[in-house]
Amino acid sequence: MASKTTNPFVFLQQVRQETSKVTWPSRRETTISTIMVLIFAVIAAVFFFAADQVLALGVELLLNLGR
Repeated sequence: MASKTTNPFVFLQQVRQETSKVTWPSRRETTISTIMVLIFAVIAAVFFFAADQVLALGVELLLNLGR
């Protein structure tokens, strides 16, 4: 695949042209998405902590390490 070289000025013009076509999210959409990500991260952390505790308890009981 042959690559056509473009000078930096033309490249920057093309980048600006393509960037203007992007539909950017609003501040409200960004805030809501950020809050959702944080909530799900906390839920995942609690789930994995609980799963780790249950597995640790199971291994401890299985191997009788608690006595």
